[in-house]
Amino acid sequence: MITGGELGPGDRLPVEKELAERLGVSRGSLREGVRALTVLGVLDTRQGDGTYVTSLDPARLMSSLQFVVDLHGDTSARPFHAVRRVLETEAAGLAAHRITPEALEEARAVLDLAARTLAQDEVDHAAFIEADTAFHRIVSEQGGNPVVTALVEAIAGRTFRERLWRGRHEEGAEERTQRDHEAVWRALAAGDAEAARVRMAAHLLDVEESLPTPARLDEAAQPDES
Repeated sequence: MITGGELGPGDRLPVEKELAERLGVSRGSLREGVRALTVLGVLDTRQGDGTYVTSLDPARLMSSLQFVVDLHGDTSARPFHAVRRVLETEAAGLAAHRITPEALEEARAVLDLAARTLAQDEVDHAAFIEADTAFHRIVSEQGGNPVVTALVEAIAGRTFRERLWRGRHEEGAEERTQRDHEAVWRALAAGDAEAARVRMAAHLLDVEESLPTPARLDEAAQPDES
């Protein structure tokens, strides 16, 4: 009914008895189906009110991918980052033609915040990662493809430990990230799609090649005594 267009975002499902009869299934089977679709983010059951179709927003529907990354991130990080690189490289190219002045200004503010963080005597690595994530989110959103944005968020948003290790233990890593981001921003500001793709690809390849091993990731959980 949903894929056929009979039910759309925000619509309320018929009552259980009516829906079970219409679909020709038992009410028990129907409940199982509703539970499964709720877990997938397709349906939303409201106590005492009924069951509704969600917004069907890609970010919501793909949220389960974050759990997949969590399960495999420590041991299979590179394949996930390779996918991220492909997606974000294209998103950067698209964003060069679509980015709004407001988004460009927001990205500039994020980069300035990251620069101030790096200028501190004791760098707040977690704050830098937050700024890093915010910059990539702006670029992917300005690419204009919500599916790409959702996929990037699912993958990039779950790599905190890896980036924290990199910032703490790889000398100059965060400074390189900042320079790379600045280069991407300049390409976006110039509306140069090819340069934006090249700069983003080079940046993410550098990150990908410096990913820590699972054993080293454990160090990121320890207090930074430096």
